Amino acid sequence: MKIDSLAVGSIGTNCYILQDEAAKLCAVIDPGDEPERILSAVEQTGCTPTMILLTHGHFDHHTAVKGLLEKWPELPVYIHENDVTDKSVGSFSLLFPRLPEKNQRYYKEGDRLTLGGLTITVLETPGHSRGSVCLVVGDVIFSGDTLFHGSCGRTDFAGGSYEDILRSLKKLAQLPGQYQVYPGHDRSTNLDFERRVNPYVKQGLRK
Repeated sequence: MKIDSLAVGSIGTNCYILQDEAAKLCAVIDPGDEPERILSAVEQTGCTPTMILLTHGHFDHHTAVKGLLEKWPELPVYIHENDVTDKSVGSFSLLFPRLPEKNQRYYKEGDRLTLGGLTITVLETPGHSRGSVCLVVGDVIFSGDTLFHGSCGRTDFAGGSYEDILRSLKKLAQLPGQYQVYPGHDRSTNLDFERRVNPYVKQGLRK
């Protein structure tokens, strides 16, 4: 397993390219903006993309999806259904606009996706948004905007809940063992560090 990371867009969203080097396959996680940069990064891996995975539906995590689908029009795009809106409604929304049926996929708690020899397990972690998820691959967690280095995602957007995010942080902290954590913004961290020093994780564990 190999993970490439690039910060994209005006607020530096972390886009990850998860690769099974042996199978020459990859998944793009949270393509937030700058599709040309992401396309170039994928091509440099020498891997064929098989899916786009979104940790939640806020614009800074999916703006480049359209550009990637212009290059790879058959790619499935996975997201939790709670963070998808019908774009025919026509009003502004922080949620992800529903795609054509050939691309739109939904995942939920406990679902498992296969990328070559890798297994990606979905954990529902609401709080930052109703449909936020974390993706677990081996000893790695892609935490989206649920867990950050020393902090957690904001909960004042529509669909956010401080109580929910505390429960989600507790859920992550109670996973057995050590994990490397790749968040949606800022630097990577690890779960043992967050268990020890993150005030929000510690508050969640007291619940």
